[in-house]
This record gives sequence, structure tokens and C-alpha cells, in this order.
Amino acid sequence: MWLSNQSYQGEFILLGVADRPNLEMLLFAIILICYTMTLLGNTTIIVVSWLDPHLHTPMYFFLSNLSFLDLCYTTSLGPQMLVNFWSKSKAISYAACAAELYISLALGSTECILLAAMAYDRYAAVYQPLHYTTIMSQFLCFKMAAISWMSGFGNSVVQTTMTLKLPRCGHNRVDHFFCEVPALIKLACVDTSLNEAELFASSVVFLLVPLGLITVSYSYIVAAVLRIRSAEGRQKAFNTCASHLIVVSLFYGTAIFSYLQPPSNYSRDRGKMISLFYTFVTTMLNPLIYTLRNKEVHRALRRVMNRNSMS
Repeated sequence: MWLSNQSYQGEFILLGVADRPNLEMLLFAIILICYTMTLLGNTTIIVVSWLDPHLHTPMYFFLSNLSFLDLCYTTSLGPQMLVNFWSKSKAISYAACAAELYISLALGSTECILLAAMAYDRYAAVYQPLHYTTIMSQFLCFKMAAISWMSGFGNSVVQTTMTLKLPRCGHNRVDHFFCEVPALIKLACVDTSLNEAELFASSVVFLLVPLGLITVSYSYIVAAVLRIRSAEGRQKAFNTCASHLIVVSLFYGTAIFSYLQPPSNYSRDRGKMISLFYTFVTTMLNPLIYTLRNKEVHRALRRVMNRNSMS
């Protein structure tokens, strides 16, 4: 009866690790640190890329897009999750759950396509350096970014609608930290084979296809790097692409594990922890990975800081 009333009021209960309060406090501290570093790191990249004319290039245009996307992604989930860790009530309204599901899924899908666009940019820079500025025109960069964002939000409309339309027969206890498709599908009291098939097909399109294109791009990049005669040239080309490859490996590896399996096989604790990893840890690491190995960003940071101190 209690579940039925809660379902009628349009509430979901996000269980997370409510049965382990000590772990809740540990996760609260970890996520707060990751979220704070994500905000600082990604905001820094956006501001420096905007202020320093030397970084007004296709690579930093896409990197700024990625940083803004990561800021929005973690913000769509982080504050609500931190509140839930502190609160005894783990309830989230139907509208808030739907918004959380739609926005986070849209931004995650967008990142899948955006990382493929960044791989193409690196391919053009390394494999065809003489024609790079012609190939990666401002119009093409804006077009690729727009396609990434529109396809991500379009995919989320379909996924969110299909997931929330499933009858739940009063079940509202979501065994997760936030509203995510596989966890919500598990609440359904009807056959979900159509939803699982659609989720799998969407995951192939947004995970495996971009990952395949990235792999092809980097096969050409490796071939081009091996043809560079000087060791310094090879090292520079490698540093240009290594950061992107690390980000790709972290993001696609965890996302594929979470989404390319039937929700019926969704491992309770493992799935939740993997989701936390690609939601908070990878978004925190992205700015560190791109800036620690990048001398251009170091120089740009110094120029911006010197400019501010002089003024």
C-alpha cells in the first residue's frame, strides 16, 4: 500500500547504498571532491580557451565543448546525489527524476559523438597537417558540434519517453544513486524486451559506431606518426593525441560496460559503482589529462595570469 501511494504521488526512492550509512558518508566526501574539482578544472579550460587567442583553434573549440558538457553533466546529477546522501528521505519527485534522466542521458550521448569529432580533428591535424586549416574550417567545427548536441538530445527524447511509459505497478524503489535507464527498466512489471532491444541498438549507435570511427582515425594517425623522421616530431604528435585516447578509453570503457548488457543482467553494486566512475571520476580527470600533458595550455594559463596581475 505504501509503495502504491508513493507511486501515485509520483515519487521515486533512490536507494543507492542506504543500507550502508558509513559507505554513504565516504561516497559523499569522494563525490564532493570530484564535483568540486570538475567545476574548477573544466571552468578553467573554458575560460582560458576563451581568453587566449592562441587557443582559438578547432582542438580547443571541441575541448571547450567537452568541458562545458562535463560541467552540465555532473551538475545534472551531483547536487541531488549529495543531498540524498545527507537526507534520511531518498525520495525524488517524478518530474525531477524525468529531468535528471533526460538531461544526463542527452549529455552522455552527446559526449559519445563529440569524442568522435575530436578524433577526426586529431586525424586531420596529424595525417593531413598541410591542409588542416582548410579541412577543419570554422563552419565544419560548428556543424560537427551541433550534430553532436542535437543527436544526443534526440536520442534522449526516445529513450526517456520509452522508459517512463513503462508500467511499474507501484514499484518505485530505484536501486541506484540516480535515475538511469537500466535501473528504471528493472522496475517495470511488463515484458521489457522491446525497451532492452532499443537500448542495445541505441548503445551500438552511440558507443560502438563512434568508437569504431575513433579506432579508424587513430590507425591513420599511428601510420602518419611512424612516418615522421625526427624523434621530437613523433613525440609532439604522440602528446597531441595521447590525452584524447586516455579520455576515450575511460569514457567508452565504462559506458559500454553499463549499457551494452541487458538490464536483466545488470549487476546491482557493480553497475552503480561503474556509473559513479564515468559520471564523476572521468569528468574530473578530463581537464587534468588534457592540461597536464599540454604545454600550450600551460603557456596560455601563464599568459592569462600575467595579464590579470598586470591589470
